[in-house]
This record gives sequence, C-alpha cells and structure tokens, in this order.
Amino acid sequence: MRNPGQFVLYFLLALLSTCMSFSDAGNAIRASNIQRLIRVDPSGKGDFTKIQDAIDAVPSNNSELVFILIEPGMYREKLVIPANKPFVTLSGRSASSTIITGDDGGDIFRSPTVSVLASDFVGRYLTIQVRMDKHIARRCWKAYYNNCYIEGDVDFIFGNAASLFQKCHVHSVSRGGGFITAQHRASPSENTGFVFLGCTITGLTNTFLGRPWGPYSRVVFSLSYMSSAVLPQGWDDWGDPSKQRTAYYGQCECYGPGADTSRRVPWSHVLTSEEVSPLLTTDMVNQQSWFRNAPSIFV
Repeated sequence: MRNPGQFVLYFLLALLSTCMSFSDAGNAIRASNIQRLIRVDPSGKGDFTKIQDAIDAVPSNNSELVFILIEPGMYREKLVIPANKPFVTLSGRSASSTIITGDDGGDIFRSPTVSVLASDFVGRYLTIQVRMDKHIARRCWKAYYNNCYIEGDVDFIFGNAASLFQKCHVHSVSRGGGFITAQHRASPSENTGFVFLGCTITGLTNTFLGRPWGPYSRVVFSLSYMSSAVLPQGWDDWGDPSKQRTAYYGQCECYGPGADTSRRVPWSHVLTSEEVSPLLTTDMVNQQSWFRNAPSIFV
C-alpha cells in the first residue's frame, strides 16, 4: 500500500482482540472480576515509568487478567504485546490526557506504534497517535471498537480482521482523493470484513469509503451519517476492474449529504435491514467470548 498518511485513534472504550483459541480455563479467566494491577506513571510514583516495561513485567504464558493503569502523560514509545501475554488491558484515565505516540517509519507491518500479537487484549481511554506511514494493531483477527475517534489519510483502516466499529467517528484528513478503508479479505471462505454501525463519517475534503486491498474485500456501513466529504461514487477498485466482481461493498439506511446511493459505483450494494442484520451485532467478532468490563477488585 501507499503511505497511509497520519492515523490517530482515540480509544474511548475500545476493545480489540486477536481471539485465536480459547479453553474452559480461559473462559473462567475472562469471567473473573479480579485483576492484577500494574501502574505506569511518568512521575515515578507508579510501578513503572514506561508502558513497555509494564508489559514486559507480565509473565510469559500469562494466565491471569492484568490491568495496566496508565496515568496521564505523553508516552513516546513503540509498544509490543507478545503473543504469549494474553489477558492484558491497557487503560488510561481519559483519552485526552493519556497519549501514546510514535514516529517510526518503514514497512507497514514493522512500524506500528502499538503491535497487539496476543489474544484477549483490551484498550481503554487512550489516544494512540501515528504519523506518516505508521499503523496500529496488527494481526487483529477479531476486533471491536466502540465510541472511538479514528482519524487518518489513506487506507488508515486496513487489514484482514473481522471488525465492528460501533458509534465511532471516522475522520479523513486527506486533502483530496483519500481512502478510509483497505480491507484485505483474500478469499470468499474468510469470515472477515469491516462493519460500521451508527458511525459518523467526515473529512476535510473528498474521500472514498474504501478500496479492495484483497480481491474479496468486504465493508458495510449501516445507520451511519456521511458528510459531503464522501465522494458520490463511494468506492474505488484500486485500478483492478476484476475486483469489482468479488469485492463486497454496501450500505444500509445511512444518511447525510454523502450517503446518497444514486451515484455509487454500480458494483456496490444498497442493502436492506434484513440483509445487513446478521452483521449488526457483536456476534460477528465473537465478543461475548472475550469481552470484559473494568475490574472491581485488584490484587
């Protein structure tokens, strides 16, 4: 992909998980309301001053819920949550005061500010800022974003996850001809795609809703407001007309000046509520198997 410009994600109660495989023991862990507490405070009053140091303190092959509380501050770090450290929550106190920012460049899969490789990860009340060609949250096979603010330029929501964006504000900062999504579904057998439910779509100037990174790219917008920044055609085939036959792009009961379907590309879909209803629940991301609320008891 081309450089996707900047990407800023404000986690307001956002959840994302790779959701790989689970056991009965794992289900019991997720149901628990008791979590180990680790505090990160740049002033030195916590357990650690850096977030990555707190992550590193989580045991390998972790089997308990770990709540890493991040006190307000600007954290200039490149974070990695390894695959052998599941059940971790990163939580600030407010998205506006807890900021993680990075400025690493290079390959899109090697330069994220935050790389989540473990299952059962939860992010809460954080701002994650990415500039130029940086990205966030790789290998998120199942992801749920609730009440987030997501901002970027070109292809700033991308990958091959099954992702539900609910009540999110997605804002394009492209100066013209930007793309919001680049979903990478490679075959019809993959149960992946992006669903935007009850979202707000805005932009500085003109932007496309998406283009197919993978031939079977799948993106649906439902019950969402679209400003005039959304181009009338809505979607682009990325210079490959063959993808028009396999990509699945649609919208249902969207509104606003950018939601008019009369000038959409002919290979996109106008969906009925019956057609889109299976996608409009957290079932698509298996949310009930890994979702957990904030703990009430810390150890």
